[in-house]
Amino acid sequence: MNIDYTKNPLTVTSAPHLKNPERTSTIMLDVIVALLPATVWGVYVFGWRALAIVLASALSAVLSEALFCYFMNQPITVKDGSAAVTGLILALCLPVSVPLWIPVIGSVFAIIVVKQLFGGLGKNVVNPAIAARVFLFLAWPAQMSYYTVPGASLPVLANVDRVDAFASATPLGALKNGKLFEIGLYDTVLGKVGGCIGEVSAMLLALGGLYLLIRKTIKWHIPVAYIATVALIALIFPQAEPTWRYVAYHVFGGGLMLGAIFMATDYVTSPITKWGRIIYGIGCGVITMVIRCLGQYPEGVSFAIMIMNLLVWYFDMYTRPSKFGGVEKKK
Repeated sequence: MNIDYTKNPLTVTSAPHLKNPERTSTIMLDVIVALLPATVWGVYVFGWRALAIVLASALSAVLSEALFCYFMNQPITVKDGSAAVTGLILALCLPVSVPLWIPVIGSVFAIIVVKQLFGGLGKNVVNPAIAARVFLFLAWPAQMSYYTVPGASLPVLANVDRVDAFASATPLGALKNGKLFEIGLYDTVLGKVGGCIGEVSAMLLALGGLYLLIRKTIKWHIPVAYIATVALIALIFPQAEPTWRYVAYHVFGGGLMLGAIFMATDYVTSPITKWGRIIYGIGCGVITMVIRCLGQYPEGVSFAIMIMNLLVWYFDMYTRPSKFGGVEKKK
């Protein structure tokens, strides 16, 4: 039935009343485009082995989803791009020295265990890439904690020996050891430091985040609340001088930018209300700094986001607006 709403704007029709041309594939393509600068930089800094890890992780994620859907007699959903994004984000969270079977196992775990066994896209409780990273870290902590110096030419396919990899301190590792000036702040922002493939360049990750904000793929509440909370806690409780450099290393070093912009904003595992997103971001920042400053592990982004993923239902329930003209019920 064709209705001219300009002549009769009060005409009531059946739901849905709002339509959005955005599709899951469009959103996932935006995320891939936003991650491309950091990915290319990671390959430039760490060499072709970084590209091999990215390809192994992304292809394993796509193949895992296709095979699972095929054998479970379900529609194959790899065209929406969500599996490719999961594999890409997981790869960017890995050191370049990890064996090539680690991103494969991580992608299979992320897609099958964390995503598909819970019902597929939109039903997973935690972010698949984050859960896979935590799983890999707990299962193989040595391989997941060994970082290489930028520019180290590692073999693409062969296993990497620790001697060949040239161990490198990360900005957060240096902070943990009380060595504030070991790594230059300029190199930390640009990405000429040891670390995971996609986490080293805070500048390019922020550029990707700006692209997503312009495209309205993500909203500002979670990234701003998350990063601001980390900076505020570092400012109030500095453990090294000068304070501004200490704050800068916490903000630009490690996986904060990647986590705050690309992981914590996941549609499925983040709140849908404005205040829920802000509380969620603040909680992520607090847990991150507790782990960084009081724990044994120098990084805490993945653990913080996964913990807060489990509380999203409560944030949405307690921050949802009341119905217009309705009576507020006790929650």
